[in-house]
Amino acid sequence: MAGRAKAAGKGSLVSQVGEALRKRILAGEYAPGARLPSEAQLTEAYGVSRTVIREAMAALRADGLVEPRQGAGIFVLEAPPPSIFSPQALDPARISSTIEILEFRTGVEAEAAGLAALRRSPAQEEAILERHDALRACLKAGEPTAEADFALHLAIAEAANNPRFREFLEALGTAVIPRAALKAQETEEAAAAYIARLDEEHGRIVAAISNGDEEAARAAMRAHLRGGQARYRALLRSGRLPHAPDQAGKP
Repeated sequence: MAGRAKAAGKGSLVSQVGEALRKRILAGEYAPGARLPSEAQLTEAYGVSRTVIREAMAALRADGLVEPRQGAGIFVLEAPPPSIFSPQALDPARISSTIEILEFRTGVEAEAAGLAALRRSPAQEEAILERHDALRACLKAGEPTAEADFALHLAIAEAANNPRFREFLEALGTAVIPRAALKAQETEEAAAAYIARLDEEHGRIVAAISNGDEEAARAAMRAHLRGGQARYRALLRSGRLPHAPDQAGKP
């Protein structure tokens, strides 16, 4: 039914089991209205104590994913409505929606970049450099960059070594790379200039993190995302509306 949780402290085991169950619920493996396996069954399936299962269930209940029913067990609820951090909360028909998310990302990701400069492990630094190289290859080849761009930002968030930064970006998904509105207005010359600027901005972020320069990393990420805000505000002032996003690149 499920793999056993890795040996770890109690808090880590609760997180592992809770996240495993959360993914199965959100994937529809346990549909709304379905009863979850019993506490004894989950204890056996995940190889943890009943206390760990109870605390994991408490976390799922706090998130509005399950509810206990006296004498019947624990049942799955309808998924809660999208939060501000879900892809559904982004309205591609409203430039202001993109600007709102970019503003919020600026504060969160600037801090993540600063922490990554301080806390990154050698493996995490290597991952950032690899994701940067992959993004540059897409830019050079003129290929869609949304996935590669998002992967770079995720690697930086991971290197902050605080799981909440990565969770924030994962909740939004690649929908946070909404460049179609700008692309539709670009001439070939403007597109080439944008690509060069994008490459330079990412290069500064990555170099600052690799050099362990906390303040420079924050400043570079802040400048990068504020640049996106400025470009969308210019589009908003022009009165032009975006087309449906193809997520070809970066704001």
